Amino acid sequence: MTDIMQIFKYTFLLVALLALLQPAIAQEEISPERKRAIDSLALEKVRDLSKYISIIGNKETRFSEANRVMDRAEELFAPDAQIGVSSLNKKEITYYTVRKYFEHLMALNYDKVEIEWYKIHYISDLELQPDGRYVGVITIYQRFQGTTGDELVYADVTKKDITVYVEKKSTQIGGRLINFWDVLLGDIRVTETTAR
Repeated sequence: MTDIMQIFKYTFLLVALLALLQPAIAQEEISPERKRAIDSLALEKVRDLSKYISIIGNKETRFSEANRVMDRAEELFAPDAQIGVSSLNKKEITYYTVRKYFEHLMALNYDKVEIEWYKIHYISDLELQPDGRYVGVITIYQRFQGTTGDELVYADVTKKDITVYVEKKSTQIGGRLINFWDVLLGDIRVTETTAR
């Protein structure tokens, strides 16, 4: 074996070894106290999203205010997250990007829309992933009601699962690098839709 082939072989093995070790290097255990704080932050972000959805869906909300709230709500999500929409009138579940979902919500053809989230809780504990992030699932129930005039036109209750991503990030404050755990919401999947 020539020297060049030997160097190539060892370089390849070193790169392969580093690739295998990378996830282990990136992983960091979360203490029970930190985990409770992260769980609390994740649930708080889901509750914030619930409020934002109520404001955006409310027909009395001014367009400029709805746009401002949409911008804030989008900040809660990981890139490329999608939100599922279901109906008792069709079997298919439609998935929208976060912004498209909010725009769809604003465009619903009712005089009045009421959306309430309740029974918000974890169904899947945070689990460490190979990329160093933690992933969990929060379940919510959504009560939806659309009214035209004084008539209730449509109502349902939807169970949804929200993927939660927890990852370590860094920021610079006063010239010092500060590490912190951040929570982002991922896809919101419809698991069940029933009549109210």
